Amino acid sequence: MPRKALGALRRVADPYTAALAGTVAFAALLPAEGGAAVAAGDAADIAIGLLFFLYGSRLSAREAVEGLRGWRLHSVVVAATFVLFPLLGLAVGAAATPALLSPQLATGLLFLCVVPSTVQSSIAFTSTARGNVAAAICAGTYSSLLGMLLTPLLAAWLIGSTVRFSADGLATLGLQLVAPFLAGQLLRRWTGGFVTRHKRVLGRLDRVSILLVVYTAFSKGMSEGIWHQVTLPRLTALLLLEAAMLAVALTATSLAARRLGFPAEDRIAIVFCGSKKSLATGLPMAAALFGPRAGLAILPLMLFHQMQLAVCAVIATHWSRRPAPSAAPEQPALA
Repeated sequence: MPRKALGALRRVADPYTAALAGTVAFAALLPAEGGAAVAAGDAADIAIGLLFFLYGSRLSAREAVEGLRGWRLHSVVVAATFVLFPLLGLAVGAAATPALLSPQLATGLLFLCVVPSTVQSSIAFTSTARGNVAAAICAGTYSSLLGMLLTPLLAAWLIGSTVRFSADGLATLGLQLVAPFLAGQLLRRWTGGFVTRHKRVLGRLDRVSILLVVYTAFSKGMSEGIWHQVTLPRLTALLLLEAAMLAVALTATSLAARRLGFPAEDRIAIVFCGSKKSLATGLPMAAALFGPRAGLAILPLMLFHQMQLAVCAVIATHWSRRPAPSAAPEQPALA
């Protein structure tokens, strides 16, 4: 991988990727059991609530409203995230046989398709490629906000009984996700400054919380003996299917943005925001939606996360080499 692409990848991956892999390995060797499992589960629930409280404290309502001026761009990103990807997931699910993907892996792949877009890596890659960073910030934010409603609804509709979408499930989602987020918004007047000043420390807290969710989910999977379903042929098939989905998403968003007449900078933001899925938002949602069955449900998302970082780092570096607008009479094609 070119040096510049590696630099772009480090901006969003850094030691976190290794930490995720290490957490999975630790859960395989020393899964939480008995009372430790109960304590880890309670801690994970608290961590999820804290994550969404911080999300609410960070979001400026004024900036979000002002960002609505670019509604055409955001509409394309939302359509890619919550329409194109679910259609891809349904197509893959219909084509994949149980011998190719176990039912749990197929469920996880479909869940991946209804997760909102990511914010941090979309901004980083858009910046590297000299795209519209402000649009990427707003598009990622709106996708995350809509995901709090659309992800559970789409998961219940497309996945069905596997998802805890009963009255109790709705209450769990409300307490774990929506209520902390709204509390963060309501208290932002007092907490916003603190969150901004301690952004780096709280960012690490975010990641530790997500690692705890991963450890809890994979520990439950080990206790239930479900990891024997992740054979090498199935893992290979999953990776190939995810690579195909990512390729389709990247191509579709690029073509759609060009056909709709967006300038090059906006097209860059659309491609990066519309083709990626958020690990930070998806993992807590999976824990809330699937409960004890979240183990295999999060594996496709984790693998897709690493894949999208590597591929988009190369693309961002390639696009960053295009001539400046003043040096070229026409806008360059993003291909």
